[in-house]
Amino acid sequence: MHDFQEAKQVVQNFYAAFDRAADADLTTLLQQYTTPHYHWRGMHPFYEQHGAAAVVETFWKPFRAAFSPVQRREDIFFAGANECDGGQTQWVVSMGNFLGLFDQNWLGIPATGKMVFLRYAEFNRITADGKIAETALFCDILSVMHQVGHYPLPPMTGAAFMYPGPRTHDGLLFETQNPAEAATTTGLVAKMVADLTELNRTGLDHCPPEYLARTWHHDMIWYGPTGIGASYTIGRYQQQHQYPFRENLTDKIFNGHVANVAEGNYCGFFGWPNLNNRNKGGFLGLPASDKHAPMRIVDIYRREGDKLSENWVFIDLLHYLFEQGLDVLGRMKKINRTT
Repeated sequence: MHDFQEAKQVVQNFYAAFDRAADADLTTLLQQYTTPHYHWRGMHPFYEQHGAAAVVETFWKPFRAAFSPVQRREDIFFAGANECDGGQTQWVVSMGNFLGLFDQNWLGIPATGKMVFLRYAEFNRITADGKIAETALFCDILSVMHQVGHYPLPPMTGAAFMYPGPRTHDGLLFETQNPAEAATTTGLVAKMVADLTELNRTGLDHCPPEYLARTWHHDMIWYGPTGIGASYTIGRYQQQHQYPFRENLTDKIFNGHVANVAEGNYCGFFGWPNLNNRNKGGFLGLPASDKHAPMRIVDIYRREGDKLSENWVFIDLLHYLFEQGLDVLGRMKKINRTT
């Protein structure tokens, strides 16, 4: 399973049609491209939906009404065989931003009438007969709140800004790629994960930068979710994310991924959830919680040569906080008296 061109073409055709469709046609069009038992996963407060009609009513219609007109500005696009099921299924990955005019309130966030970017990462499983059977759509709602002046959490350890695509501007893999490159990327990511697993066994929260330098370039960039922020270079990544993450979270349980795919120099995975942990105090600047809460995470990597160079991360932090009793969006609605 090395040629993913047919699967990629399905998603490209779907995006081209769906993005220009009128709201009244969205359900019919989505049904044309999806299986009868279409399974959609979305971040808090959207969760899991089944069937095209439910997906359109739950997410797409309210989103498009709030941010019309919407542009899809894609930075990364690739496909691959799923490592999690032995390569039996093909998934297509898209990452970038939705851009729109924020003209109507959304999820209790007050509209500004100005342009807003919504970061997204989407995974689509494509069947042998060219239908979309599953979708996972991760989007950074906290980023929207930050852009419009309603950021609800303590200050971030990293930097918050509109994240760019790959430094090399080669993230749109529309053409056939050399399978050997994907194998190299997959192997490098696996080595990085194995190093972190070994680190977990030692209980050492403050590993030296040389440890990460086994698999990362010194000038790596980690684009974390809003709430944590982005970091540049191994040293600052450790200071601004790795150390706080390891120090402030405990009782970690890795649950595995739903999909893990690679093509060319790019690799991506997501879980539902990938990880459970407990905040013992300090994570996101918040007090301790006794709740062993789930984290739904996306990681997308770019390999440069024999090391990793860039990493875009999405975490469903609103759901993670909701599980611990902090309803960020519910509080926003009450504050702004929206329904």
